[in-house]
Amino acid sequence: MTIQPVRLFGDPILRSRADEVTEFGAELAQLVTDLTETMHDDGGVGMAAPQIGVGLRVFVYDTGDAAGHVVNPEWTAIGEEEQVGPEGCLSIPGVRYDVRRALRVRVTGVDKTGAPVEFDADGLLARCVQHEHDHLDGVLFVNRLEPADRKEAMRTIRESDWFRAGVTVRESSGVGGGR
Repeated sequence: MTIQPVRLFGDPILRSRADEVTEFGAELAQLVTDLTETMHDDGGVGMAAPQIGVGLRVFVYDTGDAAGHVVNPEWTAIGEEEQVGPEGCLSIPGVRYDVRRALRVRVTGVDKTGAPVEFDADGLLARCVQHEHDHLDGVLFVNRLEPADRKEAMRTIRESDWFRAGVTVRESSGVGGGR
């Protein structure tokens, strides 16, 4: 197993724009494996490289209906329809709020070998793609909340045991059981 510690709210890497991947090889393949295993072990549906302390533009996903990874991803909305639904984040334990996102998106990028990747996503997968892509730009889902919800979320974070203790890295919770 290559389960990695998860970076928490307050760690500067979560607020930094990740770098484009320029080298494709064994290290990148291992990063994708580490991300996938950590995401599954922690019970998540997506995880971005900065969440395990790596400042590269890579994310993985597994919604139950679709699974994979994208390197140097981009997305564009398909149409103007939006969805509002609950989001949480493995880097902000115990905080969950409704976030407005595009309902359908087209995703482009490459895989760990450099081969082109393109797919359309809707519903949960579209939400996941947008959430993980935000991580690559140093944006957290709490930044997307309506002002009143953001204020409440920040209060919840400040009052959490992990934040008050100054913890910015935690071991995977293992709640996903390795899916």
